[in-house]
Amino acid sequence: MVKRSSESQKRYDENSNRSEENDTSTNREIISYLAIILLGLILAQHLNVVVSGSMEPVFYRGDVVIIEKTNFMGISEMDVEDLKIGDIIIYDATWFAEPVIHRIIGIKQGSDGKKYYITKGDNNSKADPALVSGAQVKAKVIAIGDHPLVIPKIGYITLLIRGL
Repeated sequence: MVKRSSESQKRYDENSNRSEENDTSTNREIISYLAIILLGLILAQHLNVVVSGSMEPVFYRGDVVIIEKTNFMGISEMDVEDLKIGDIIIYDATWFAEPVIHRIIGIKQGSDGKKYYITKGDNNSKADPALVSGAQVKAKVIAIGDHPLVIPKIGYITLLIRGL
Protein backbone atom coordinates (compact mmCIF):
# COMPACT_ATOMS: atom_id res chain seq x y z
CA MET A 1 0.00 0.00 0.00
CA VAL A 2 1.34 3.41 -0.95
CA LYS A 3 1.49 5.84 1.90
CA ARG A 4 0.45 9.37 0.96
CA SER A 5 1.24 12.56 2.73
CA SER A 6 -1.72 14.17 4.42
CA GLU A 7 -1.68 16.97 1.82
CA SER A 8 -1.72 14.60 -1.15
CA GLN A 9 -4.42 12.48 0.53
CA LYS A 10 -6.52 15.62 0.97
CA ARG A 11 -6.14 16.49 -2.76
CA TYR A 12 -6.96 12.90 -3.72
CA ASP A 13 -10.13 12.98 -1.57
CA GLU A 14 -11.19 16.36 -3.04
CA ASN A 15 -10.70 15.11 -6.61
CA SER A 16 -12.62 11.94 -5.81
CA ASN A 17 -15.51 13.98 -4.36
CA ARG A 18 -15.56 16.24 -7.43
CA SER A 19 -15.71 13.21 -9.70
CA GLU A 20 -18.69 11.80 -7.78
CA GLU A 21 -20.43 15.21 -7.90
CA ASN A 22 -19.83 15.42 -11.67
CA ASP A 23 -21.28 11.91 -12.16
CA THR A 24 -24.37 12.84 -10.12
CA SER A 25 -24.75 16.11 -12.01
CA THR A 26 -24.43 14.33 -15.37
CA ASN A 27 -27.02 11.73 -14.34
CA ARG A 28 -29.46 14.46 -13.28
CA GLU A 29 -28.92 16.25 -16.58
CA ILE A 30 -29.60 13.08 -18.59
CA ILE A 31 -32.75 12.37 -16.56
CA SER A 32 -33.89 15.98 -17.11
CA TYR A 33 -33.41 15.70 -20.87
CA LEU A 34 -35.27 12.39 -21.00
CA ALA A 35 -38.15 13.88 -18.97
CA ILE A 36 -38.36 16.87 -21.35
CA ILE A 37 -38.39 14.59 -24.40
CA LEU A 38 -41.07 12.35 -22.87
CA LEU A 39 -43.20 15.35 -21.91
CA GLY A 40 -42.80 16.77 -25.43
CA LEU A 41 -43.90 13.49 -27.02
CA ILE A 42 -46.97 13.28 -24.78
CA LEU A 43 -47.91 16.90 -25.44
CA ALA A 44 -47.42 16.48 -29.19
CA GLN A 45 -49.97 13.66 -29.14
CA HIS A 46 -52.52 16.10 -27.72
CA LEU A 47 -52.18 18.72 -30.43
CA ASN A 48 -53.95 18.70 -33.78
CA VAL A 49 -53.21 20.98 -36.73
CA VAL A 50 -56.25 22.44 -38.49
CA VAL A 51 -55.89 21.82 -42.24
CA SER A 52 -58.97 23.58 -43.64
CA GLY A 53 -61.13 26.64 -43.10
CA SER A 54 -64.32 24.67 -42.40
CA MET A 55 -64.41 25.74 -38.73
CA GLU A 56 -63.76 29.46 -39.25
CA PRO A 57 -64.07 31.78 -37.34
CA VAL A 58 -63.63 29.46 -34.32
CA PHE A 59 -60.21 28.43 -35.59
CA TYR A 60 -58.37 28.79 -38.87
CA ARG A 61 -56.16 26.74 -41.16
CA GLY A 62 -52.75 26.46 -39.52
CA ASP A 63 -54.06 26.82 -35.97
CA VAL A 64 -53.35 24.04 -33.48
CA VAL A 65 -56.10 22.77 -31.19
CA ILE A 66 -55.56 20.96 -27.92
CA ILE A 67 -57.38 17.64 -27.74
CA GLU A 68 -58.21 14.72 -25.50
CA LYS A 69 -58.23 11.29 -27.11
CA THR A 70 -60.57 8.33 -26.99
CA ASN A 71 -57.51 6.06 -26.86
CA PHE A 72 -54.10 7.35 -25.78
CA MET A 73 -51.72 4.43 -25.26
CA GLY A 74 -54.61 2.27 -24.04
CA ILE A 75 -56.01 5.00 -21.79
CA SER A 76 -59.43 6.48 -22.53
CA GLU A 77 -59.20 10.22 -21.81
CA MET A 78 -62.79 10.83 -22.82
CA ASP A 79 -65.98 8.82 -23.11
CA VAL A 80 -67.67 8.98 -26.50
CA GLU A 81 -71.03 8.48 -24.78
CA ASP A 82 -70.57 11.81 -22.96
CA LEU A 83 -70.32 13.85 -26.19
CA LYS A 84 -72.99 16.49 -26.59
CA ILE A 85 -74.25 18.99 -29.12
CA GLY A 86 -71.70 21.78 -29.47
CA ASP A 87 -68.63 19.61 -28.85
CA ILE A 88 -65.96 19.73 -31.55
CA ILE A 89 -64.66 16.28 -32.44
CA ILE A 90 -62.03 14.72 -34.66
CA TYR A 91 -63.27 11.64 -36.44
CA ASP A 92 -62.41 9.24 -39.24
CA ALA A 93 -64.86 10.22 -41.95
CA THR A 94 -66.29 7.70 -44.38
CA TRP A 95 -66.53 10.45 -46.99
CA PHE A 96 -63.02 11.96 -46.71
CA ALA A 97 -59.52 10.43 -46.65
CA GLU A 98 -58.19 12.46 -43.69
CA PRO A 99 -59.62 12.88 -40.16
CA VAL A 100 -62.23 15.63 -39.99
CA ILE A 101 -62.58 18.19 -37.21
CA HIS A 102 -66.19 19.42 -36.98
CA ARG A 103 -68.84 20.34 -34.44
CA ILE A 104 -71.63 18.02 -33.29
CA ILE A 105 -74.92 19.66 -34.29
CA GLY A 106 -77.23 16.74 -33.56
CA ILE A 107 -77.46 13.28 -32.02
CA LYS A 108 -79.54 10.41 -33.44
CA GLN A 109 -80.38 6.98 -32.14
CA GLY A 110 -79.75 4.41 -34.86
CA SER A 111 -81.98 1.43 -35.59
CA ASP A 112 -79.18 -0.65 -34.09
CA GLY A 113 -79.64 1.14 -30.75
CA LYS A 114 -76.33 2.99 -31.04
CA LYS A 115 -75.79 6.73 -30.80
CA TYR A 116 -74.77 8.60 -33.98
CA TYR A 117 -73.59 12.18 -34.32
CA ILE A 118 -74.54 14.72 -36.95
CA THR A 119 -71.54 16.97 -37.60
CA LYS A 120 -70.89 20.16 -39.52
CA GLY A 121 -68.08 22.63 -40.00
CA ASP A 122 -69.11 26.04 -38.61
CA ASN A 123 -68.14 27.64 -41.93
CA ASN A 124 -70.02 25.05 -44.04
CA SER A 125 -73.59 25.56 -45.26
CA LYS A 126 -74.63 21.90 -44.86
CA ALA A 127 -74.08 19.09 -42.40
CA ASP A 128 -71.49 16.44 -43.21
CA PRO A 129 -72.76 13.81 -45.68
CA ALA A 130 -72.69 10.87 -43.23
CA LEU A 131 -73.52 10.20 -39.60
CA VAL A 132 -70.59 9.58 -37.25
CA SER A 133 -70.53 6.52 -35.02
CA GLY A 134 -68.79 6.49 -31.65
CA ALA A 135 -66.16 4.14 -33.07
CA GLN A 136 -65.16 6.79 -35.64
CA VAL A 137 -64.50 9.47 -33.00
CA LYS A 138 -60.80 9.76 -32.22
CA ALA A 139 -60.65 12.94 -30.11
CA LYS A 140 -62.48 15.95 -28.77
CA VAL A 141 -61.18 19.52 -28.75
CA ILE A 142 -60.73 20.72 -25.19
CA ALA A 143 -62.73 23.84 -24.45
CA ILE A 144 -63.05 26.19 -21.53
CA GLY A 145 -66.70 27.19 -21.54
CA ASP A 146 -67.55 27.72 -25.20
CA HIS A 147 -63.96 28.56 -26.16
CA PRO A 148 -61.80 25.79 -27.64
CA LEU A 149 -58.13 25.81 -26.65
CA VAL A 150 -56.34 27.06 -29.77
CA ILE A 151 -52.73 28.01 -30.44
CA PRO A 152 -52.93 30.32 -33.47
CA LYS A 153 -50.93 29.78 -36.65
CA ILE A 154 -48.06 27.57 -35.40
CA GLY A 155 -49.38 24.62 -37.38
CA TYR A 156 -48.37 26.25 -40.67
CA ILE A 157 -44.93 24.64 -40.29
CA THR A 158 -46.53 21.20 -40.29
CA LEU A 159 -48.75 22.10 -43.26
CA LEU A 160 -45.72 23.24 -45.27
CA ILE A 161 -43.77 20.07 -44.42
CA ARG A 162 -46.75 17.85 -45.35
CA GLY A 163 -47.41 19.86 -48.52
CA LEU A 164 -50.99 20.72 -47.57
